[in-house]
Amino acid sequence: MLHLKIGDQAPDFNVPDENGTIHNLNQYKGKKLVLYFYPKASTPGCTAEACNLRDNYDALLNRGFEVLGVSADEQPKLQNFITKQNLPFHLLSDVDKKMLNDYGVWGPKKFMGKEYDGIHRTTFIIDEAGIITDIITKVKTKDHYSQIK
Repeated sequence: MLHLKIGDQAPDFNVPDENGTIHNLNQYKGKKLVLYFYPKASTPGCTAEACNLRDNYDALLNRGFEVLGVSADEQPKLQNFITKQNLPFHLLSDVDKKMLNDYGVWGPKKFMGKEYDGIHRTTFIIDEAGIITDIITKVKTKDHYSQIK
């Protein structure tokens, strides 16, 4: 599971967004990045989190942040989620779970007494040089913006 820590170099990635455009960490050098991992598009908690970031997107941009969401959802589902919630940032589709594993957010979970593998809701704050400056593991879905320092 989570093996990265504050001060580590963020792992590179090559993952398509909702439109099929590939994103990688080097594209964000020189910018601060909010990289948030969420379990599943259009579920209540994930919608609350995405909408909180959407509602504070201009404030994040003003603070020098770019925002990327990541899940294992397929591109059409992400496009629908963006359209339905009017999200101004890209969502990455990591269906092969390489990025999820590289960031240590894929692993065993429990829900209603059942165990299964899934995405642990986690946000990485990455600085202009690609260094992790914060890791948020107890995400407040309805007020995530306030947790981003």
